[in-house]
Amino acid sequence: MNGGPSGFQNAPVTRSFVISCALLTAVFASRRRSATLGFSYQDIIERPRFSRVIASTLAFSSIPELMFGLYLLYYFRLFERQIGSNKYSVFVLFSISVSLLFEVLALVFLRDQASGALASGPYGLIFASFVPFLCDIPISSQFRVFGISFSDKSFIYMSGLQLFLSSWKRSFLPTICGLFAGFLYRLNVLGIRKFKIPQFVASLIGRLSLSAPRGASPSVNVRRNLPTSDRHHQERNLGSTSTSIPEPPDSSVAMLVSMGFDSNSARQALVHARNDINAATNILLEAQSQ
Repeated sequence: MNGGPSGFQNAPVTRSFVISCALLTAVFASRRRSATLGFSYQDIIERPRFSRVIASTLAFSSIPELMFGLYLLYYFRLFERQIGSNKYSVFVLFSISVSLLFEVLALVFLRDQASGALASGPYGLIFASFVPFLCDIPISSQFRVFGISFSDKSFIYMSGLQLFLSSWKRSFLPTICGLFAGFLYRLNVLGIRKFKIPQFVASLIGRLSLSAPRGASPSVNVRRNLPTSDRHHQERNLGSTSTSIPEPPDSSVAMLVSMGFDSNSARQALVHARNDINAATNILLEAQSQ
């Protein structure tokens, strides 16, 4: 399993977020102020420094955290491809805001027990993303090493564990709060999963991120790119296909999306292939090669 096609194709929000985190981390490192990142109880109650709180939600304080954090953010771009940039932007804002709120509440509640600053970086977004990764992304391959079973998802879990261990005690609260934010989003609290940012905002992000040429379509037009015989066959049977074939299972769509295909194209291919995932994969691959 991989995050789909290399680069940030169809993932302008992820691209912008990764670049912002990397640049902000570099700025603090160049000024030798990385040690000042991360906020504590004193920064929000006794001596409020909200600029430090905001900076600490984006910039990492060490190179190991930066490496694993950016790798995970880059990999989780598959969720933006799956639900679209409009909804993924809401997921980003929700995860960061809710996890930050719970971190603040936890520091206030643990006033006497909390010592030192929390780990710096977008832990809320990263660990919130592990919730849909756990629930929605299927395992596509398994293997054994020294008698121990691993799957293609194991490397992502190990990267998350390494990020967590990079700061150890400082990263415990941000990790837990991020996971909690992810579960709240999955439970559709306040109907959050129905919200999406306006299209003009998503278009602006796309232009700023330079992830695709203007006017380029983010999805593969499966019907247009099918081989001629298959396309004619589909057109002849379009009416009967829509009524006789059940809606493609979400797990099958998620499997194809995890391979880098657009969700709409994946559904079209599954319908044409009568929900045969192997045949749908071949259709999508043929469409991309033309």
